[in-house]
Amino acid sequence: MTERDPFPDPSPAGAGDHPTRAARIEHGETVRRRIPFDAIAEHAPDRDRDPVGLLESQGATRVPDLVPIRYGRMAESPFAFYRGAALVMADDFSHASATGLHTQLCGDAHLSNFGLFATPERDLAFDVNDFDETYPGPFEWDVKRLVASLAVAGRDNGFRGKERKRIARACAAEYRETMTQQAECGELAVWYSHIDAATELDELRGDLDSSARKRVKKTIHKSWGRDSMQALSKLTTLVDGTPRIVSTPPLIVPIEEIFTDTEAEQINRELIQRMREYRDTLQPARRVLFDRFDYVQTARKVVGVGSVGTRAWIILLRGPGGDPLFLQAKEAQPSVLAEYVDGPTVTNQGERVVTGQRRIQAASDILLGWQQGPDADGTVRDYYVRQLRDGKGSAVIETMSAHLMTLYGRLCARVLAYAHARAGDRFAIAGYLGSDNDFDKALTAFAESYADQNARDHAALRQAIDDGRITARPGT
Repeated sequence: MTERDPFPDPSPAGAGDHPTRAARIEHGETVRRRIPFDAIAEHAPDRDRDPVGLLESQGATRVPDLVPIRYGRMAESPFAFYRGAALVMADDFSHASATGLHTQLCGDAHLSNFGLFATPERDLAFDVNDFDETYPGPFEWDVKRLVASLAVAGRDNGFRGKERKRIARACAAEYRETMTQQAECGELAVWYSHIDAATELDELRGDLDSSARKRVKKTIHKSWGRDSMQALSKLTTLVDGTPRIVSTPPLIVPIEEIFTDTEAEQINRELIQRMREYRDTLQPARRVLFDRFDYVQTARKVVGVGSVGTRAWIILLRGPGGDPLFLQAKEAQPSVLAEYVDGPTVTNQGERVVTGQRRIQAASDILLGWQQGPDADGTVRDYYVRQLRDGKGSAVIETMSAHLMTLYGRLCARVLAYAHARAGDRFAIAGYLGSDNDFDKALTAFAESYADQNARDHAALRQAIDDGRITARPGT
């Protein structure tokens, strides 16, 4: 006889079978007794771990000419390595105890994957903004990656040990306290929870010195200016009255420079068909908007750190009045988490990214969609598509003071808790976390331990470059 799941997924048909809030909290407390904080905070590396080998395994499916750029970027600093090493950390997590309290994970929740973007209502929000690795998994995996990123970044910024621990503990505490608050809210209140950037700045004004306030205001102002018009002025030039994307190899290369004329013509036809298929994944009202634009040109663009080598394209379209729309089509490969947790069968990785983003982000790009189809060589690839720039902005981690990083880490932890509460069982997670600071202390210890590990892994990458095992292209 199959045992009944005591915590079924919410559904209208089973609404009457849902356990009570108290029962869910008790379930979380039971998990805590079985899997204490020290267990999830323990880092006991596998004797045979090979971080460089894991990175090489990813390179096998990427554009060969771009993979050296990825290694060059990751070699720049321990924090740069950490940004690109989500697979390495996922592999480490798989060898540690896990709570089994699953939610939709960001999958790569480090400091630089949070930032500003414009909502459909044209407010400026702060939230998680990278979902390439999103997948269901233990909630603590995201929290551990976030808290450890503070320790790694703090070391790169020259912070003392006590400062780093204070920053990490504040982040873990913010997540725990926010999740407790979310467990006391109703369903709609949880779904609508978000951080408005302008309001948050006003509330933090007393905690920031004048220099920090100016930097934050500058970031917000710069974000509002990042749109398709700004991209047009920066990325294109007029040729016979038509905007054409400027080639700056290897970072931005129009397809006409990658392929022969015949191949480029064929690929353009395929791209137009891909755009039609992507259009069908948009909401009906947004299809009306999209249909007002005509295709102009596409170029390959190198993006990020960990993503370098995956296929990413920028697509220029133009409206009847000449106004531009820049889209980014980014290849979606299987999440680094998929190999390590039992999760859903995914037939379209682009749809996985979009669905995960919509589950955990407060508000999403109105032109967010996906597409699947064969490339020119016949290989079927999955993509997700979004606006290239729509009020997007991010903090400069490398120039943060310890005080500002503390505040920033708390903001990241708060929106991560909002995201997890939307998609998972916030009552059980809150019950697991409890009301004292033992969770905070355990994750602070983990953060320092993993920062040590990350430093060793970064050194291993640099050694592999020096030994000629892998080829890196620095400074690109």
